[in-house]
Amino acid sequence: MNDSSSNVSTRRDFIKTTGRIAAASALAGVAIPHVHAASSELIQIALVGAGGRGSGAADNALASKGGPTKLVAIADVFQDKLNRSYEGLKRKCGDKVEVSEDHKFIGFDGYQKAMDSLKPGDVVILTTPLAFRWVHFRYAIQKGLNVFMEKPLTSDGPTSRRMLKLGEEATSKNLKVGVGLMSRHARSLQELQKRIQGGEIGDVILLRGYRMHGPVGSAFSTKWPGEPSELLWQIRNFHSFLWASGGCFSDFYIHHVDHLCWMKNAWPIKAQAVGGRHYKTNPEGEPYVDQNFDSYSVEYTFADGAKMYMDGRCINGCHDIYSSYAHGSKGMAIVSKANDCGGPSMIFKGQNAQRPNMLWSSKDPAGESDPYTNEWNDLMDAIRNNKPYNEAERGVKASLVTSMGRAAAHTGQEITYEDMLNNEHEYAPEVDKLTMTSPAPLRADKNGRYPIPMPGIVRDREYKTT
Repeated sequence: MNDSSSNVSTRRDFIKTTGRIAAASALAGVAIPHVHAASSELIQIALVGAGGRGSGAADNALASKGGPTKLVAIADVFQDKLNRSYEGLKRKCGDKVEVSEDHKFIGFDGYQKAMDSLKPGDVVILTTPLAFRWVHFRYAIQKGLNVFMEKPLTSDGPTSRRMLKLGEEATSKNLKVGVGLMSRHARSLQELQKRIQGGEIGDVILLRGYRMHGPVGSAFSTKWPGEPSELLWQIRNFHSFLWASGGCFSDFYIHHVDHLCWMKNAWPIKAQAVGGRHYKTNPEGEPYVDQNFDSYSVEYTFADGAKMYMDGRCINGCHDIYSSYAHGSKGMAIVSKANDCGGPSMIFKGQNAQRPNMLWSSKDPAGESDPYTNEWNDLMDAIRNNKPYNEAERGVKASLVTSMGRAAAHTGQEITYEDMLNNEHEYAPEVDKLTMTSPAPLRADKNGRYPIPMPGIVRDREYKTT
């Protein structure tokens, strides 16, 4: 999943009710034995979701330290994406990519075939749009595979509850799970978090995140052109649809939400928000039909009364800000100086981030300046040395809190953590049954438009279908 923008530097060259797990694992209650203890043993990798983010994750996996790795299978629903990913990875990684033609899988069942190519203890990369995450994660657990899965993990209550249960199951089976919230692996942010928790800026009372720039990714779409199928078109334009991605708020802003909550060492208990759609057509006058607002401002509240603000905007020609900050009773910190987690992080006395007030500036250890590389080295170290490692719960909670803010803006209501977690509206309830000929989970009306958020009118969910 890639973000791109011409006017900013972007991130990479790209739980009332419980959930039900739809299929019981044949391995339930059995801990998977540790397989890759020796650094000399080969870890095979399968990639499920061959877009830019998936290809980038595979590249990082193949470059990870500690022992040999090899990519042996790729799955996607788009042939062109699969081909492009394979060719790019083969060109860059050489003989670490050994994917035969019969291990290139197209279709909604491709994830099963790709994982069937692995043995217990190997690694599967899950980088499809989030709607499919629980389906793929469930199968990976059944197969005894370690997992790296991209953010966000969920966009609604039912799938969040389901994913929390699956995360617990993965832990019970000694599976290692990484989640692509790479800020937690940025060495500068790790050191800053220790310092903040150690009291260097005093009590944390305010956190601020900003991602404001022009339109990026597939967040703003005009009408379905009639081909490919409406389902495949929505998947290709996943940022436009809440069922597929949680929209631009979830996909773009989750990094700041996650790492600011980390600085506070707490999750907010409620959110209220504003947002709107300033531009309803593209520059050629064609109407946008996606489900996103082009601007959001969310006020989160923590149990102790502290606040966190997350501002997002996708409009050209406006003042761009892409950074995050923490304020305490004694001072303040620049968390991410630029982009999702760009260093250096800094601490200042007082509330003005001016050079004479600077008390500390981060410096990454040699060879550890790339958080994408770090997260893979950390995951592989846990796999090879059998260390406890499961980021699923945190990934689900970060996704849920992000969705809580988005839902507050889309409904015009104050949304609590429990509200979001226990809401029964599942955006794609039968996503595990989709085939290449299935209708889309969300259908356009006769004018080619989709249901959009209507704050103050539709208040119990983010949108209603007719």
